[in-house]
Amino acid sequence: MLEDHGCVTHRGGAFLESPREFMDNQNVPCLSSCTGPAYLPNETRTSSSGEPVDSSDIKPSGGMAGADIKPKCMERAKKWSDEVENLYRFQQAGYRDEIEYKQVKHVDMVDRWPETGFVKKLQRRDNTFYYYNKQRECDDKEVHKVKVYAY
Repeated sequence: MLEDHGCVTHRGGAFLESPREFMDNQNVPCLSSCTGPAYLPNETRTSSSGEPVDSSDIKPSGGMAGADIKPKCMERAKKWSDEVENLYRFQQAGYRDEIEYKQVKHVDMVDRWPETGFVKKLQRRDNTFYYYNKQRECDDKEVHKVKVYAY
């Protein structure tokens, strides 16, 4: 759960460190407290008029992939979890997370291993494929490199 005044420090079993102010490589501010409410990908969003917006209705615009949904802030993972594992796989393939992947590649579902739920296959922006194992691939020494975005 995210609070209105900042990013969560614990989400889905992944402890996140308190970020220092800087810009990541995708120009997302990393602040100790984000301005305005932050939303998780599955939370209900509201329009400027206060009406609920169905996130499945959000489509990427023309040439700017990811222009419609932008993260409010970013924090780095401190502890491995299933969520951190999947984020690691998306970021290895060159995407922020599953939301950006779906917007750029115009897909509804991501191939996953049924046994573990981990991402199985991703297509990079240059159309080559990354194939992942059923088991964990994000070593403990790599966990701190994973970026967890809040929407």
